[in-house]
Amino acid sequence: MTVWDRPEPPTRPVPLDRERIVAAAIALADEGGLEAVSLRKVAARLDAGPMRLYGYISTKEELFDLMVDEVQAEILPEGHEEHEEHEEQPGDWREALRILAHRTRQAALRHEWLADLLGGRPTLGPNGLAVAEATLAALDGLADIDTVMRAVETVSAYFTGAIRREITNLRAERATGLSKRDWQRAHGPHVTRMLATGRFPALTKAVYDGTDVDAETSFTTGLDWVLDAVAAKLTRPPA
Repeated sequence: MTVWDRPEPPTRPVPLDRERIVAAAIALADEGGLEAVSLRKVAARLDAGPMRLYGYISTKEELFDLMVDEVQAEILPEGHEEHEEHEEQPGDWREALRILAHRTRQAALRHEWLADLLGGRPTLGPNGLAVAEATLAALDGLADIDTVMRAVETVSAYFTGAIRREITNLRAERATGLSKRDWQRAHGPHVTRMLATGRFPALTKAVYDGTDVDAETSFTTGLDWVLDAVAAKLTRPPA
């Protein structure tokens, strides 16, 4: 029986339910990352005995599943309903996927631990399934289902990787106390010496001639390019 199907036990001394448990776990993760989350620490935050939590959640992995599903609710566009008819959904497929990608990034910036749990096996909670439905519905009828699945996988792989890179950089800034500019300045002499050897002409051009953009601009540009590539596959006439 999965965590989604298992009934909750009756409340006892300190009122508990999965909603309170998950909220406490998310608060711990927001403060200190996934390493700050354990059933013992969640129980302490709720002033409850750790063994009581096992009536609601069997493993830390189940807790992570519930945490991700709770945050998936932040990714769904406002007003989305699981039973909504496809033709009533606003905007075209590109805009729908663009919104989902940007909302995933924004959720990860609010909850950085989400970046560690993105990708992999699909989430099976109600909000995760609703996000998957909204994603597939955006492309429904535009191509055969295999093409749609590859398109969804490609877009997801892009924004998952881009989000992880951005969160990794934010963590590095905090860990080192150096901003991106500070880090570049500190390593500038070494990079300059290496480029001066002439062994890295393409890299030299990128360093000296390339335009440095912020994370959001980079994310948006890359996403638009990936959507362009998907559009080419969706509109290609059958062979």
